[in-house]
Amino acid sequence: MNIFWILWGIDGIIALIFFYFFFVGIADGSVSSYNGGLWFFMLIALSAILIGGYWLQTHQHEVGAKILLSVLAVPGLLCGLFFLILILTNPRWN
Repeated sequence: MNIFWILWGIDGIIALIFFYFFFVGIADGSVSSYNGGLWFFMLIALSAILIGGYWLQTHQHEVGAKILLSVLAVPGLLCGLFFLILILTNPRWN
């Protein structure tokens, strides 16, 4: 049961990052009618993963909930690890 909440928390943090960039983009005008549909479907997908994982957990489909949450959590963790390595090692790209 603890793994479910860890995965759900990671997905929640990823969703908050996306929502942050969405609202910043609305404020500075970079989210417009041109790309608003893409943002809409991205935010709906993130919400569906979070709500669907919680719904599966509450209806005793624990394995399905963990698999659904892992779809977003594993790539998010790998991306976070990549950026952490970049920050700590300060590589030269030339």
